[in-house]
Amino acid sequence: MPYVPHTPEDIRRMLDVIGAPSVASLFDEIGPEMRPKSFDLPEGKSEMDVLAHMEALAGKNACGQVSFLGAGFYDHHIPAAVDALSMRSEFYTAYTPYQPEASQGTLQAIFEYQTAVTRLTGLPYANASVYDGGTALFEAAMMAVRHTGRRKLVVCEAVSPIYRVMLGSYTSNLHLELVTIPHKNGVCDLAALTAALDADTAAVLVQNPNFFGTLSDFSALFEAARAAGVVSVISVYPVLQSLLKSPGEMGADVAVAEGQSLGLPLSFGGPYLGIMTCNKALVRQMPGRMVGRTVDGEGRTGYVLTLQAREQHIRRQKATSNICSNQALCALRALMHLCLLGQEGLTRTAETCVERAHYAAERLTAIDGVTLLSGSAPFGNEFAITLPVNAFLAIDKLTARGLVPGFPLGRYYAGLENALLVACTEKTSMEQIGIFAEMLRGTLK
Repeated sequence: MPYVPHTPEDIRRMLDVIGAPSVASLFDEIGPEMRPKSFDLPEGKSEMDVLAHMEALAGKNACGQVSFLGAGFYDHHIPAAVDALSMRSEFYTAYTPYQPEASQGTLQAIFEYQTAVTRLTGLPYANASVYDGGTALFEAAMMAVRHTGRRKLVVCEAVSPIYRVMLGSYTSNLHLELVTIPHKNGVCDLAALTAALDADTAAVLVQNPNFFGTLSDFSALFEAARAAGVVSVISVYPVLQSLLKSPGEMGADVAVAEGQSLGLPLSFGGPYLGIMTCNKALVRQMPGRMVGRTVDGEGRTGYVLTLQAREQHIRRQKATSNICSNQALCALRALMHLCLLGQEGLTRTAETCVERAHYAAERLTAIDGVTLLSGSAPFGNEFAITLPVNAFLAIDKLTARGLVPGFPLGRYYAGLENALLVACTEKTSMEQIGIFAEMLRGTLK
């Protein structure tokens, strides 16, 4: 039975002090139409019964399947040290560092995280992170709106549809114009994106690799954007940044990312990590917190919160964001992951992911009727194939046999009902790819 600390006598004394006749009277301000219809709840169960019930529910989850799912969230190996270190009480229980003199450890960790992600993206300034990759993209768009005073956002359709739904939801009452430029068989239409930039455009938003897994060099687009006074925003996949041309090298103004691939388990959708970096011109528009390193009066190194643009620190109307916070524990795990792998380890991981994906593409497109959606366009660790049947049918058949073949693009893209998005990581073995190819071949006969 649950422990209830208040006896009826305790409750009676508290009601007497506040002059209320009963607990029910505390809710008199709530109209009858807004109240629960009934509190006729079933009897509670014992701890043992509840545990058995929850285990039975958990047993319904499909666990242990071979999975080629990606679509922005990836099953990477997480070194055991990440769990061991991040679960230490001094890290796990650390709260928002409102008092820097008492939070030097947390602030130093955030500062080092910021340093790591700026090196990854090639842009010099980072915040302490926001909620996830989609939130980061929205915040980057709002940085551009504030910086330019313009109201139009140009978005490539190959940007994650999950992010684009979030962007539309967050901006629905902000009187902004969202212009979506269609993709071409999973490839960003650079010419159309460039043509859409005008004097009303605040930002152009792209992704690399995009949702279809294809790679692009946006240097020319970003140069055109800069000439038009438009802010360039790019969403990236952190692991592949060890191989690809960085946002800084392309000339991006803001780079964002979903940090889940850096030491965070899939966990049914979170908690995740929104990475944000930018150039100097936009640093004062950066939402959330930034940590800086300085020295005290005696010359000792100290860490402080700087450029605090949250509503707790400045007048609300001047705050850059009232929804973002720092995902300190998730950021700490990302930092640990990066430090444990190092530059060489991260690069090797990325190379393995890409090699496995290209091998999988070769095996799958050797099947009659299976082709690459994007043709000869370059891709990283993820690619889209077209099947001679509806992708949902193939997924149903293969999932029933213990293999999840990928993500059905028809869920978000009309006309791509036969397209399947396939992802590989370093955890994807050559044997699993071979089994996938043979199972798909048998399914399509």
